Amino acid sequence: MSFDLIIPVGDRLLKRSSPKRQARSMERLYYYDPWILYPALILLCMGLIMVGSASISIAEKQMANPFYFFWRQLAYACVGIMLGAAVLRVPVDAWRKMGPVFLVLGMFLLVLVLIAGHQVNGSSRWISFGIVNVQPSELMKLFVVVFFAGYLVNRREEVRTSMQGFMKPMMLIGVIGILLLLEPDFGAAVVIGLTCLAMLFIGGVKLRQFGILFFVMALGLGILAYSSPYRVARLTSFLNPWADPFNSGFQLTQALIAFGRGEWLGVGLGESIQKLFYLPEAHTDFLFAVLCEELGLLGGLIVITLFTLIVLRTFVIGRAALQAGHQFAAYLCFGMGMLIGLQAFINIGVNMGLLPTKGLTLPLMSYGGSSVAATCVIVALILRCAYEHKPSRAVSMDNASMSQYRGQRK
Repeated sequence: MSFDLIIPVGDRLLKRSSPKRQARSMERLYYYDPWILYPALILLCMGLIMVGSASISIAEKQMANPFYFFWRQLAYACVGIMLGAAVLRVPVDAWRKMGPVFLVLGMFLLVLVLIAGHQVNGSSRWISFGIVNVQPSELMKLFVVVFFAGYLVNRREEVRTSMQGFMKPMMLIGVIGILLLLEPDFGAAVVIGLTCLAMLFIGGVKLRQFGILFFVMALGLGILAYSSPYRVARLTSFLNPWADPFNSGFQLTQALIAFGRGEWLGVGLGESIQKLFYLPEAHTDFLFAVLCEELGLLGGLIVITLFTLIVLRTFVIGRAALQAGHQFAAYLCFGMGMLIGLQAFINIGVNMGLLPTKGLTLPLMSYGGSSVAATCVIVALILRCAYEHKPSRAVSMDNASMSQYRGQRK
């Protein structure tokens, strides 16, 4: 891949810098993985456009400003990009040392939101700081992955050889899950639990231990189904939403209508009918349905392809870090890739009626400051890992650009 288009821009920006600073900046320019950076920026821009389109009616009705949510989302995106730029300058090893601190901070915020949380639609998921609401569960996703990556390195042999090394993180996941369910935030609990289980599996936990865990989980679900059948009915309503289209199946039926109207190429940007007070949470949980209505199957496939590219590339970066002997960076990449992939998969699956309807944002796209900022930090962490452990053939330079770069280094 040639970088001829951005090299002149980089040269103009570096003219006033010292030779050493020029060399470091040019190195970053070439080594930050484009297969992560560009898809993430495209998704962020598409998210801004779709938030503006999906929220225009509700913003005009509630706030008397049709672009109220768009401007706020743009501000959140700018904050996320600035945080990401700061994260890019921090070595990966520094995150390993801060893992326990982040975990304690995340637990404190989860307890605080239960005590003094801001309630929206019956859920206490936000802590209000004036004009800004912070959602601790979004931060906790990042903090848990950082902590578990360090735990798998520090307790490598214990995790692989003893049941105790497996049960300790399981109890921690259980405590976090209980705090999240008390909000309630079932979607975040599922994403964090599955991500941590995947990291433990990659870290070398034996299949027998996973078998015991799944047996206990199946037994617990059976007891829940027997004692509270109405909860099971709510979870399984997605299997036939048309049986109760004006109550439990209302969101899903409206989302499916949006998919049907979109067909191949969509009805046109801004022309969605379902966003006009038919589809609840159109700019948050069900943004993908509105996107497919306006941009059609083609737009939906582009979004899915971009998320797939980010996840697969993150795993490639993790493998490169593992081959270089940097296990923390490897586990960090595997965890971040699972986190983005699972959240995107669940959100899209909910929109399409493949999974039970639960509140979970689409990374980088759905409206929400905490989600956008946290995901930008996650992408920046992946880029930092790629910078320190460049995958083979990740970035190629043409001969002229390479000669120019080497000349600056000299």
